[in-house]
Amino acid sequence: MTEPSTRPVDDWWRSAVVYQVYPRSFSDANGDGTGDVTGIRARLPYLADLGVDAIWISPWYPSPLLDGGYDVADYRDINPMFGTLADADALIEEAHALGLRILIDLVPNHCSWEHPWFKAALAAGKGSPERDRFWFRDSLPNGQPPTNWPSAFGGPAWQQIDDGQWYLHLFDNSQPDWNWDHPDVIAEFDSILRFWFDRGVDGFRIDVADSMAKDATLPDVSLHNGEPTHEKYVGHPYYDQPGVHLIHQRWRAIADEYADTPQGPRVFVAEAWLSPAERLAQYVRQHELHSAFNFDVLQCPWDAKALRDVIDHTTENLWAVGAPATWVLSNHDTIRHRTRYGRDQREALAPAGTVATDLELGRRRARAAALLELALPGGAYVYQGDELGLPEVEDLPEEVLDDPTWRRSGHSRRGRDGCRVPVPWSGSEPPYGFGPGEGQPWLPQPADWAPLTAEAEASDPESHLALYRAALRVRREQEALGEGRMTWDEDAPAGVLSFTRDPGFRCVVNLGEQTIELPDSAEVLLSSEPLVDGKLPADASVWLQV
Repeated sequence: MTEPSTRPVDDWWRSAVVYQVYPRSFSDANGDGTGDVTGIRARLPYLADLGVDAIWISPWYPSPLLDGGYDVADYRDINPMFGTLADADALIEEAHALGLRILIDLVPNHCSWEHPWFKAALAAGKGSPERDRFWFRDSLPNGQPPTNWPSAFGGPAWQQIDDGQWYLHLFDNSQPDWNWDHPDVIAEFDSILRFWFDRGVDGFRIDVADSMAKDATLPDVSLHNGEPTHEKYVGHPYYDQPGVHLIHQRWRAIADEYADTPQGPRVFVAEAWLSPAERLAQYVRQHELHSAFNFDVLQCPWDAKALRDVIDHTTENLWAVGAPATWVLSNHDTIRHRTRYGRDQREALAPAGTVATDLELGRRRARAAALLELALPGGAYVYQGDELGLPEVEDLPEEVLDDPTWRRSGHSRRGRDGCRVPVPWSGSEPPYGFGPGEGQPWLPQPADWAPLTAEAEASDPESHLALYRAALRVRREQEALGEGRMTWDEDAPAGVLSFTRDPGFRCVVNLGEQTIELPDSAEVLLSSEPLVDGKLPADASVWLQV
């Protein structure tokens, strides 16, 4: 069993490795086909043994689950499908006993249409104080919605109700947007933060952290090829508005109230799909959020120059404001990186099932990328199942697709279900130990996943799981692998990334097509693929003691 982290409590988050749990698909304790809090508790020893520092749990709140739990009906409870508040309290206590910290999702841009305040707004009628907590507006003179704003899931971002008014929903129509100009909303989220901090939660991942503030004059968005754009351009009316930073500063002050407790500071990580890194850095300035996901690496092709440019740009801009970089390769919203890396680079982000994929090539590159991610300065996030090398499931039957993107796109975009298929734990056929008995999970698992179960990989020293366990162990042991700086080796061959970190560590990533020489005097700490006569093969990484 891996020993609990010995990092100082006051800065644990600056170089933490955080494991993302999507609760519906992680582990099912009661056999109903849906993951639950008790299932997460049962797997805590596995996560401690893996060697991560913290767990981020995607929304576990009461919800109609019309957007995977990101449609929150009650921010102070647990979805009965997942368990109870007592179960959550026990999870937090047991995780802390194992040296694991707990982050949970905060969904502040919108709630569910089942939230009591939105129900009250619908019942209260036009001009009511209840409607002021949301964005209700009348039609334009021509009967059209108040703006041309598009929903991220397809279609317009406005839904008309029976009395003729429209409400804003930047995502699904079941997710009305909060009005963050309203004092009731501000006070409510202050209270929600304290509710969970007081229960022992160590921090929050903030969903769409760049979207809460809106331009109250409601200007239209720019057009691209005659259609409203989804691009987050500078000056956008609802993304990256200046007012969002006032919200973050307020939350940071609340988190800092807990800094002197034995548990240490409470922290925030922002989900903000903003590029370039100069814009993202504004979210992690002093007195704002602690860290932010770096999605530029996730979207970067498997190319040495492109990756180096992204790494340089990210670190330079975040270090300039005193923040650590935070690296991520996959999450619950994106195509799993084993599949992305197995595609033609120009088509890596294409929708599921639309392009050819070489999963063996993707496996090699995913292993190499894991060592790159975990060797970079700052923190890192691991999405559940990535430590097993799970691919995207691209052939889910249409009748099981659950993502609102599928519905709102008129069944033209399959959505994100392919990365949310439940984790395989053991056995030779579905449900692979996901739950007790033979009951099938809420999304079907492929019939060929038996070699990818945690049980199967635990006994294979060459498995993806073995690589992650070894990498996280070495990361803990190596003084160099924390938040400190890195130096590129400028004499590295074309197509190769090579950098050193003091004291005495080097990471080499071969993104080229030929094997490359390694220094004779270096000791190999870990490699993603076996060396060939002492040389590093293509699509492989190695960690060296120099």
